[in-house]
Amino acid sequence: MNARQLTPLLLTASALSLINLSAIASEENSEEVIEEYVIWGTKVQSTSYLNNEQIEVKQADHISDLLRPIPGVDVGGAHSLNQRITIRSMDDKDLKITIDGANQNTYMYHHMGNLQIHADILESADVEVGTNSVINGGLGGSVRFETKSAEDLLQDGQEFGGRLRTSYGDNSGASHSATAYGQLSETFDFIAYYNAVDRNNYKVGGGVIKDANGEQIAGTDGTVRGLEGDLSDALIKFGWDISPDQRLKFGYESYEDEGDYSYRPDMGLATDLAITESLQVPLLWPTEFTRETYTLNYDLNWGDNSLLKATLFSNDSKLKRDESGYAQNSAYESWAAIVEGNAENKGVNLIAETDLGISNQLTYGLDIVEYNTEYTANYITGGIDNSSEKATNTALYIQDKILVSEQFSIIPGLRYDSFDIETAVINDTFDNVSGALAFEYYATNDLLFKLSATELFKGPEIGETFTGAGLFDTPNPGIEAETGLNTELSFAYQTNTSANSSFSIGATLFKTQIDNYIYDYAENPSGGSWKDNIGDMTIDGYETYVGFNNGPWKLFASYSSADSELDAFADYANLENARLDRKQGDTLSANLGYEIPSANVSLNWEVMTVKDIPAGLDLDGASLDNSKDGFTVHNIAAYWQPTDRLGLILGIDNIFDEFYASQSSRTGVSFHPRFGELYLQDFEPGRNIKATVSYSF
Repeated sequence: MNARQLTPLLLTASALSLINLSAIASEENSEEVIEEYVIWGTKVQSTSYLNNEQIEVKQADHISDLLRPIPGVDVGGAHSLNQRITIRSMDDKDLKITIDGANQNTYMYHHMGNLQIHADILESADVEVGTNSVINGGLGGSVRFETKSAEDLLQDGQEFGGRLRTSYGDNSGASHSATAYGQLSETFDFIAYYNAVDRNNYKVGGGVIKDANGEQIAGTDGTVRGLEGDLSDALIKFGWDISPDQRLKFGYESYEDEGDYSYRPDMGLATDLAITESLQVPLLWPTEFTRETYTLNYDLNWGDNSLLKATLFSNDSKLKRDESGYAQNSAYESWAAIVEGNAENKGVNLIAETDLGISNQLTYGLDIVEYNTEYTANYITGGIDNSSEKATNTALYIQDKILVSEQFSIIPGLRYDSFDIETAVINDTFDNVSGALAFEYYATNDLLFKLSATELFKGPEIGETFTGAGLFDTPNPGIEAETGLNTELSFAYQTNTSANSSFSIGATLFKTQIDNYIYDYAENPSGGSWKDNIGDMTIDGYETYVGFNNGPWKLFASYSSADSELDAFADYANLENARLDRKQGDTLSANLGYEIPSANVSLNWEVMTVKDIPAGLDLDGASLDNSKDGFTVHNIAAYWQPTDRLGLILGIDNIFDEFYASQSSRTGVSFHPRFGELYLQDFEPGRNIKATVSYSF
């Protein structure tokens, strides 16, 4: 089945199902136990959920500490500016990422990720692996982060509370946070949060930075320079219970990350040193990133069978770098400037659910996101470069879950997107109707099978902000939007083997077809590179998991694999069979937990093993050697709560001091005509002993 065949099939299935509603109106809704089941914080059916307790125990210094154990998910980049989430080898440009409903996709700078946040501020993280419905859009899935709120922290009968928390890592730095929350009246509540992070340069595993041949890189001492900086994250939220069925929330978050950072945060120290030596310019550059996010959320329950969630948001990100250091070399004095990029997302999203009471449940909504970018470079020698671009995506969707019998459900959905873009590459509007169709079958109360197909759509990406916001891009009025189809077959089984033990197992097979795949660095027939459709990309693979709880013991293990291959257009025949550069080798993750209730202690061990990837043709990877080394990393943590108010966490990340780089990060050896061979390895931290003390009041 291809993308063009699904929409007519969807319309037919929806019509037949609606005709049959009167015949099944008297049937009772079956209890969907499996959909609500959570094991070690992970929901089945390709959706993973992390709550506040699981986030806190990980003492995360980087979003990768949270998300890497989720099958099919990785986070590339080790720098605080480079938290680049990937799902099934697709990077964050192809995902829907939100914080409290505010869209985060900015494409600020290709050397950094789309997400800037510190994990301690998070209440939860909800990850959809793959696009499996018409609700979120995008090509590869979604990540929804929710920050802390008073309604979640206040205990029954509590009017005010707070928490002080301090953390230290011997190979990462220190952080200190304070939180206050409470009820201002019976209907008004608030939370105020502030976190300050003193981030250090870290040592790599083994204490020696090696080149591609395993030899120590000259001029290094095992410490990665260009990471040290100061980070702060502040949050204020007010909640108003207008009535028992209505709640209004206003939130403001301010995030700042400042330091003397490497010029290319996604590349390893070896590359930075080589370029610095060649150009005779500084290794480190004064850099400041800021993000301000405003959200207004409204929740409404109307009647006995409908609810609405509405979000109005503004998300403004700025990246500023002092590049006057180029003036140290007269040959590059004309490059010296103060450079600033500004990316603003603002919009509204509405999602509603209505239970019609006749064995079907509607989900419907509206999603509008407006993108505005600006670039400014003030040159020391005189002159200013300015540029700006904008785009707006408007989407309407509706999905219906129709209970045909107590065991079988049909889930059709339709989505309409209108994408209007005004950039240096193209000025056009793309309209698209996409559909989704899923079938769920409960073979027993414990066993669920699901088959789904979801059409995909994404307009051409707005230009990269920090390198000119389109100022240096080549026009391509013939570029087309990406479309495609994601199909999945999955099963999930769970059972209680005794009063205090349970067993679960599941697997998902998937195939994602992206037609008219857009490559940002396609070879331009007129010379140089440009953004263009280069072919049809296929990504396929599987994710499996198994879980077992037995009294104090909890075990969860998963295995995931994803391959990608390009069916290139004739003009780009040299890219035939190319894979996605962010591909990660087959990955095994395991998590073992043990609780000692009498002592209020929980112990946790986590391991991740990633297989090697042999060299092969890829998109935007290293040009001389793009093979990727596998690795195994072990983490342990212990949580002790001696009183209701005091909590102590001790952990060790990378226990055996592995020397490695995430395969979703920059890796390999490239050749540059100016700088020669560049070793791109973005090294991860070596062993890091961490401790956290928190006190609640």
